[in-house]
Amino acid sequence: MSELTELAINTIRTLSMDAVQKANSGHPGLPMGAAPMAYALWMKHMRFNPRNPAWHNRDRFVLSAGHGSMLLYALLYLTGYDVSLDDLKSFRQLGSNTPGHPEHGDTPGVETTTGPLGQGAATAVGLALAEAYLAQYFNRDGHQIVDHHTYVLVSDGDLMEGVCLEAAALAGHWGLGKLIFLYDDNQITLDGAADMTFSEDVALRFEAIGWHVSRIADGNDVAALGEAIAAAKAVSDRPSLIAVRTVIGYGSPNKQGTSDAHGSPLGEDEVLLTKQNLGWSASDSFFVPGDALEHFRSAIHSGAGAEAEWQIKFQAWRAAYPELADEWDRAAAGEFAEGWRAELPSWEAGASVATRNAGGEALNALARYAPTMIGGDADLAGSTKTLIADALHTGKGQPAARNLRFGVREHGMGAIVNGLALHGGIVKPYSATFFTFSDYMRPAIRLGALMSLPAVYVFTHDSIGLGEDGPTHQPIEQLMSLRAMPNLHVFRPADATETAGAWAAIAELEGPAAIVLSRQDLPVLAGNDAGIHEGVSRGAYVLSEHESGDIDAIILASGSEVAIALDAAGLLEEADIRVRVVSMPCWELFERQSESYKSSVLPAEVTRRVSIEAGATLGWSKYTGPSGIAIGVDRFGASAPYTKIYEAFGLTPGHAADAVNSLFGE
Repeated sequence: MSELTELAINTIRTLSMDAVQKANSGHPGLPMGAAPMAYALWMKHMRFNPRNPAWHNRDRFVLSAGHGSMLLYALLYLTGYDVSLDDLKSFRQLGSNTPGHPEHGDTPGVETTTGPLGQGAATAVGLALAEAYLAQYFNRDGHQIVDHHTYVLVSDGDLMEGVCLEAAALAGHWGLGKLIFLYDDNQITLDGAADMTFSEDVALRFEAIGWHVSRIADGNDVAALGEAIAAAKAVSDRPSLIAVRTVIGYGSPNKQGTSDAHGSPLGEDEVLLTKQNLGWSASDSFFVPGDALEHFRSAIHSGAGAEAEWQIKFQAWRAAYPELADEWDRAAAGEFAEGWRAELPSWEAGASVATRNAGGEALNALARYAPTMIGGDADLAGSTKTLIADALHTGKGQPAARNLRFGVREHGMGAIVNGLALHGGIVKPYSATFFTFSDYMRPAIRLGALMSLPAVYVFTHDSIGLGEDGPTHQPIEQLMSLRAMPNLHVFRPADATETAGAWAAIAELEGPAAIVLSRQDLPVLAGNDAGIHEGVSRGAYVLSEHESGDIDAIILASGSEVAIALDAAGLLEEADIRVRVVSMPCWELFERQSESYKSSVLPAEVTRRVSIEAGATLGWSKYTGPSGIAIGVDRFGASAPYTKIYEAFGLTPGHAADAVNSLFGE
C-alpha cells in the first residue's frame, strides 16, 4: 500500500470517528474497519460524477449497513459532492444533511435510505433489476447507453435479515450480473461476537443461491480488494459477493475488534490514542491532509470525463433512434405517453365486477402507454390480476421482463420495487399480494413513503369479503394501519369505475400509493365516469343525495361498503330521512383539498353521520364527529361465505339505516 493510499484511507477513518465523537452519538467501528474496501471501490472501480449525482449511467452505491453512515458522508465530502466539512461537523444534528442514517433526498449521492438492516441490500436488487430491464429495452448493437453496476456494502446484520435473503435469492435466480455485495465480515454485532447468533458459512450460502463468491482474508489489502472487485465485474451471469474479513474499529488500541466500537463514540482519549496508533500527523479534529484531499478530488475530473464520454454515446444513440429516445425522455420523467387517460376502461352501470379485475384492466391500459412500467406479484398473479398482457415473465437467468415473478417473498418484493422506483426510468413500478400480507411488506412500504417513491403497492382480497379463507387471510387493521403512515396515499375504490379513477390519480402522484381491491364482485354504481374519476382525484365526493339537496344525515363509506351505504340511504328515504352518501376512496387526497371543498362534502352543520367500512373503526371519528357512529369490524373475521359474514358482522343496509335512525333520538 502506498503512503498516499494509506493516508487517504486513514482520512476516512479519522473523519468518521471525529464526527461521531463530536455528535456524541453514532457508529465509528464500521467506517474504520471498512475504509480500505470503500477506498478501493470508490477510487479504483466505481463510475460516478460528484458534480452530477443524477447522471443516468452512474454506478450505484448502497450502504446497506446504514449505521456506518459516516463512511458514506466522508466519501461524499472527500470526492467532491455537495457535502462540506461543516456538514460532517453537523453529523446527526437537527436540520443537517448528514443524518444518523443515510436518507435519500437529504444528501447528494445517497442512493437510498438505509438503516433498517437488510432493506438496503434488498432495495439494491431492485436497482440492479432496473438496470437489466432498461439495458434490454433501450440498448442497441453498438449503442450501450445503459451499462452500470450496483455495489452494496453489507454487514452481518444485513445478512441475518429475512428481507435480504429473499431478495438475494431472487438476484441469484435472475442472474443479476451487475450486482456486487461487499460483505464487511468483522465478526462483531452490537451485542458482542457475531458467533453468538451467526455461525453459518455465508459464502457457501450465497454460492447455493447462485452467486459468484470470493474471499479476502485481510480487509486492509487494497490490492487484493481491487482484484476481487475486478473479478466480480467480469462475471456477467451471476451477482457477486466479496466476503472481506475486517477489524471493526481498526486502529483503536483498546476497542478495535470489540462490540465497544460498534455503536458508541470511542471517547476523546481513545480517539487521540487511535490517531497516534495510525501515525496520524495531527490531533486536531476534522483534519484533512492536503495530499489526501487532492487525491480524492481527482474523482471530480475523472467523473466529469466518464459522463462526457457517455454523453457522446448517448447523443449518437439518440440520433440513430429518435423514437426510442422520446420513450427514454418520458421514462426518465416518469410519464405516460399522451392519450393514456382516454384508454382507461369503462363499465356499464349495474354490472358486477370485482375491483381486482377492474384494477387489472386499468393497469394494463396504463402499461400500454409506458413500456418501462413493470411489476409483479408474490405467486398470486391469478388472484391479483396484475399480469401485463402479452409480456415476458422473469425466470432463471432472465431478469429483463415486464412481469416480475417474485415467488412467495412479500418483504423482498416490496424492497425490490422500491429499488426500481429509485433507479429512474421505471415508470410506476408495482407489486401485488393479498392485503393481509401487507404486514410482511410494511417496512419496505414505510421506507417507500419516507423517500416519496413513485411506487405502487397493489393489494387484493381487501376485507372479510374474501370469505371462506377465514381470519388468517381477512385484513382487519391493515387499512387504518396504512392510513396512519405519513406520505402514503391509500385508495380503496367502491367499484370498477372508481378503480379506474384511482389508477388515473396514481398515475399523476409523485409519491407512493397503495390500492386496495376486492375479491368479490361489486355493482358498478353509476355511468358518470368523468365525474367519478374527478371525485376520486379529490379523495372523497358526494355520490348520492336527496333530490331536494337538503340533508338530514350523511353516510360515509369506502370500497365494497359504498353500495351498502346507497342501499341504506334508500331505506331511509322511504322514511322521509334525507341522506347524503359520501364515497371516500382516499383520505389522504381528501385532506389535501381546500377547506371550502371539504366543507361542501361534509358540511359542519350536519352532525348526524354514520360511517361503514369492513375494517377497524379506529380513525373514522375524524369524519363522523363525536356524536357519529362508526360501523366496522373490530375483531378478527370468520370462515364462511362472505355474504354470511357481512350479515353476522352487521355490515348490512338495515344495520346502517338503524344506526342513522338512532341519531335522531326519541
